[in-house]
Amino acid sequence: MKLTTKLMTGVATAAVALSGALPVMAGEKWDMPMAYSASNFHSENGVEFANCVAAGTNGDIEITVHAGGSLFAGADIKRAIQTGQVQIGERLLSGHQNENAVFGFDSVPFLAPSFDDSAKLFKAAKPKLDEVLAEQNLTMLYAVPWPPQGLYFNKEVNSVEDMAGTKFRSYNAATARLAELTGMLPVTIEAAELSQAFATGVAESMVSSGATGYDRKVWESLSHFYEVDAWLPYNYVMVNNDVWTDVSDANKAAITSCADEAAARGLQASKDYTKFTMDGLAEGGMTVGPAGETLMSGLREIGATMTSEWLEAAGEDGAAIVDGFKAMQ
Repeated sequence: MKLTTKLMTGVATAAVALSGALPVMAGEKWDMPMAYSASNFHSENGVEFANCVAAGTNGDIEITVHAGGSLFAGADIKRAIQTGQVQIGERLLSGHQNENAVFGFDSVPFLAPSFDDSAKLFKAAKPKLDEVLAEQNLTMLYAVPWPPQGLYFNKEVNSVEDMAGTKFRSYNAATARLAELTGMLPVTIEAAELSQAFATGVAESMVSSGATGYDRKVWESLSHFYEVDAWLPYNYVMVNNDVWTDVSDANKAAITSCADEAAARGLQASKDYTKFTMDGLAEGGMTVGPAGETLMSGLREIGATMTSEWLEAAGEDGAAIVDGFKAMQ
């Protein structure tokens, strides 16, 4: 049994939602697109959240989870929520850093490379995030970090120079910039398309968590995973503000409670999933371990460059987030 399945109670019942049917009630129906596979811990957590909402609102609100980018591709989910095409959804906000640099706070290399540091950075950023999202007709309900991001390759890599010319999957501005600074070739690929992209050679490398690699069985195409703990990006579950305004106070309280539970449950799953997926990648045949000092030294130099660039782009808001984070250290 998968570790995430053990971690989350009621997943057997929750799986019904993924196949398209919560128990039939007379409640309002919400669609919740998610970009990652149904077996991913974020998706499982989303289903648990949906079940909690159905119970907490006494069936007034039924949420159907559409995992694996089946309703909207990851890049389109945020817009779908904003415009009311769906009521609620989950999105990696760093994928929208081009809209507002603040969205990239969680993808600044080596700024907050641990779960504890990540939690502090998120706390420092949340007030500004809430403000920006409100301007875009969105309310954040909860957020869950991915495990620390590492580097995947189909070859041994001992230095930044060894990375040059590799086709590298990018999913946001930070990963595209990382590719540029290391001499790799960025290729934009959605999570749902990863397995095919690696199998066909469209991509040969990526920076991602062990969870993504494990879920997609990347050992079938890639050979090495280097633990570099670059950053811990967050997935955010957001609701359309117009929809949220129409929710009764009692149901808002119930949904908020479910969201708090989902945030705590997802964080623990992310922590527990880290070692589980590292072991899984190794069992699949990949070489898994910390990056060597030569590679790390080169990556830290690139990280310093990217930090400076992000602070320049984010301006006073970015500086306030970093200052607030450092004050918690």
